[in-house]
Amino acid sequence: MENNNLEKKYLLEEKKKKRNSVFLVLLVCVVVSSLIGSVFGFISGSMSEALLQKISPKFKNSIDQKQDAQVIKGKVVAEDSVITDMVEKSSPAVVSIIISKDISKVRNLFQSPFNDFFDPFGDFFNDGSNQIDPNAPTEKTKIGGGTGFFINSKGMIVTNRHVVDDIQADYTVITNDGKEYPAKVLARDPIRDFAVIKIEGDNFLVLETGDSDTLKVGQTVIAIGNSLGEFSNTVSKGIISGLKRNLVAGSGFGQTEKLTDIIQTDAAINPGNSGGPLLNINGQIVGINVAIAQGAQNIGFTIPINQVKKIIDQVETKGKISIPFLGVRYVLINQEMQKANNLEFDYGAMVLRGDKLSDLAVIPGSPADKAGIVEGNIILEINGTKIDENNNLLDLISKFNVGDEINLKIQHKGVIKEIKITLEERKQ
Repeated sequence: MENNNLEKKYLLEEKKKKRNSVFLVLLVCVVVSSLIGSVFGFISGSMSEALLQKISPKFKNSIDQKQDAQVIKGKVVAEDSVITDMVEKSSPAVVSIIISKDISKVRNLFQSPFNDFFDPFGDFFNDGSNQIDPNAPTEKTKIGGGTGFFINSKGMIVTNRHVVDDIQADYTVITNDGKEYPAKVLARDPIRDFAVIKIEGDNFLVLETGDSDTLKVGQTVIAIGNSLGEFSNTVSKGIISGLKRNLVAGSGFGQTEKLTDIIQTDAAINPGNSGGPLLNINGQIVGINVAIAQGAQNIGFTIPINQVKKIIDQVETKGKISIPFLGVRYVLINQEMQKANNLEFDYGAMVLRGDKLSDLAVIPGSPADKAGIVEGNIILEINGTKIDENNNLLDLISKFNVGDEINLKIQHKGVIKEIKITLEERKQ
């Protein structure tokens, strides 16, 4: 009996030990599982964070690139809109100029749209067949074309002098709406490639003039003109490529003209664009298109509008161009000329005669002649400004008005002296 009780007690204790063991095992499993879960959770979190950090910049860059592209697209659209609106408003103020002449029917009639002044084709079209039979019948024939723009609402138009240089030719203006008007030449500038013509009418659109002295290289500009003398109001866009350029423009027929302090642009300028406006993005005139570089691409030149503002005012108020002049022929002195001729100065304008007997150093009766200037004198300064390649004598004189008194510093027979001269009007 006692043994049975002991056996039962033993079995109960064994079951209790087994339950405790199972419980302990379960507890250990729970603890271990929790630890493993924590470890894997930490590792997983760290890996996720690292992965997110790695992916996030790329995702952000992708978003930024899309946003930048949208911004750039928006800017391009906005700029295009500004330019198209400006061109639409400005074009009615730009005109085509047709040059025609009574010419023999048997003559080769093709001539440069630059009216033989600045001919980028040289003598290409001059094959020797341009012979005129005085007895042959004649007909009014188009021989060239150019461009101009209104400077007042009453029909006054600015263009290049070489467009309207032929006094025997007739000039017709075609406005943007296709109407044709006979034109009269009011004035031709004897110094700059600039002229003013007029048509009858009123209420013509006038463009605002800008300030060409404030132009910067890289600035956007627009050219409008009668390209090739055939395609009226052609629009081209570019930038200011350079400022204060100096060059000699000429044709294949020996005609040349020195252009100083002019604007270089890569906006397409073709024969026929001569006299047309160069506009800034606000639609203001900053220059008058005048020439292209022969044998080059995207190199055009424009007369700064500030050079001719005073002349425009003269024509509007007086009906003519009044140009002050000194009356000397000269050559600019530089360091090379100074060394070659053992001169005292490396700047100034030496008064010299030309190659022809008629090319006198000092024009008789001119202001220079009255002041006692003679051949061999060196004009060093005008009103305290040194004369050099950046301050040409002709350009400095043109800034004054007829009747102005100026002070000249000159070297006269080895002696430095100052003289006063009253500028007179150049005879046309």
